[in-house]
Amino acid sequence: MRIGHGYDVHKFAENRKLILGGTEIPYEFGLLGHSDADVLVHAVMDSLLGATALGDIGKHFPDTDERYKGADSIALLKEVCRILDENGYKIGNIDSTVIAQKPKLKDYIYAMRENIANACGIDISQVSVKATTEEKLGFTGRLEGISAHAVCIIE
Repeated sequence: MRIGHGYDVHKFAENRKLILGGTEIPYEFGLLGHSDADVLVHAVMDSLLGATALGDIGKHFPDTDERYKGADSIALLKEVCRILDENGYKIGNIDSTVIAQKPKLKDYIYAMRENIANACGIDISQVSVKATTEEKLGFTGRLEGISAHAVCIIE
């Protein structure tokens, strides 16, 4: 068994959709990034790649490559899971936390779990997504952006 950890952060930007866990969340701002800036899925991908010691998302999907401009992070997660499978790894579980003062995410958690599970080819019971605030502290508390952590166990 192997354990992986992933972390990602993106700042808010105007005229962008807010995509978290492959789910579009209605909000006045989106996240700035080369791809769709899905901070949650990016953290999940890094946890999976970290557990395998196969690099990180920057290695596999560099932001200097125009092929990934505006990319759907769920599609990138599917590719990460293909890489894991190709190397003989199987996902045990994924546990993740989104840190955002706003918007409130509780109504979207199930859809995020479902999207991540489907992309990874695992059961939804193997995917946990939680959301929390930082009680108005730090950059997330000041509504400057969103961050996410993810851990996973693979076999």
